[in-house]
Amino acid sequence: MKVKGNKERKYTKAAIKKDFRRNGKLYLMIIPAVICLILFAYLPMGGLLMAFENYKPKSGIFGSQWVGLKHFKDFFTSFYFPRTMKNTLWISFLQLAIEFPATIIFALLLNEVVNTKFKRTIQTISYMPNFISMVVISGIIVDFCSSRGALTALISMFTGSNQNLLSMPQYWRPIYIISDLWQGIGFGSIIYMAALAGVDKSLYEAAEIDGAGRWKQTLHVTLPGIAPTIIIMLILKIGSMMGVGYEKTILLYNSQIYETADIISSYVYRKGLEEFNYGYSTAVSLFNSVINFILLVISNKMSKKYTETSLF
Repeated sequence: MKVKGNKERKYTKAAIKKDFRRNGKLYLMIIPAVICLILFAYLPMGGLLMAFENYKPKSGIFGSQWVGLKHFKDFFTSFYFPRTMKNTLWISFLQLAIEFPATIIFALLLNEVVNTKFKRTIQTISYMPNFISMVVISGIIVDFCSSRGALTALISMFTGSNQNLLSMPQYWRPIYIISDLWQGIGFGSIIYMAALAGVDKSLYEAAEIDGAGRWKQTLHVTLPGIAPTIIIMLILKIGSMMGVGYEKTILLYNSQIYETADIISSYVYRKGLEEFNYGYSTAVSLFNSVINFILLVISNKMSKKYTETSLF
C-alpha cells in the first residue's frame, strides 16, 4: 500500500510539473487577478469584526470595545427593521416578477426580428441607458417627476394633482421599477441573446416540418434551449434579493417617502457615512449578506433537485 501511495504521489508531482511547463505563461497571467482578489475581496472581510464592536477609527479594529451581538439586537428591535425589510423585499420581488421576465421577453422579441439593420438599431438604443451615469439618470428622473415635469403633467391629466411625484410614497416603487427597467432591459438581454445564438438551428427546421408555428417553436425549442441560462440567472437573482443597490435610492429619496423608499442598503449608508456609526452599519450589512447567502444556497438546492442545472 505504501509503494502504491508513493507511486501516486510521484505521478501527481510529475503531472503538476508537466502542467506548469505547458501552461506556465497562463499561470503568470493569472497572478495579478489573484492578487487583486485577495487584496480587494478577502482581506477587507476582516472588517466584519466591526459588526461586533463599538468601532472607533482612533482605536482601530483590534482596539475598539467588543460588544458582541448588541448591534444586531438593536437593529432587530428598532423601528427601522420591519420597514427596511419590507421595502427591500417589495423592491426585490417587483424586480424578480417584472424586470427578470421582461428582459427574457425582450431578448426573445429581438431574436424574431429578421431585418438586421433594424435589430441592431433597437439593440443600440436599448443598451445606451446602461452606460449613462446613475447620477445623470437620477437627475433625469427628478426633472421628469418634479411639479412641472413631463411625467407629473401626464399623471395630473388623470389625478388633477401637480405635486412632485418623488414626494408621494405611493409612486416610489413604480418610479423605481420603471426607471430600472428602462435602464437595464437592453443590457440585461445580452446574455440571453448569446444563449439564443447557441440554440441548434436544425431543431427549428425539424419543428417547422412538423407544422409548428413561431409561437410553438418558441415554447418547445427556444425556451428549452435557453432554460439553463434562465435558471442560472434566476438563482443569481434570488441570491441577491436583499442586495438592492443604495445608489439610486439615496439620489432620489427624501424623508417624505422613507415609508416606502428606505431600504436596508440606504439605511446602512445613513448609519455608516452620515451618522458615523460604523459598527452598527456593518452589523446590518452583515445580516443582509447572510440572508443573501442563505437565499442563494436554498435556490441552488431547489434548482439542483428539480432540474439538471445549478451553480454548485
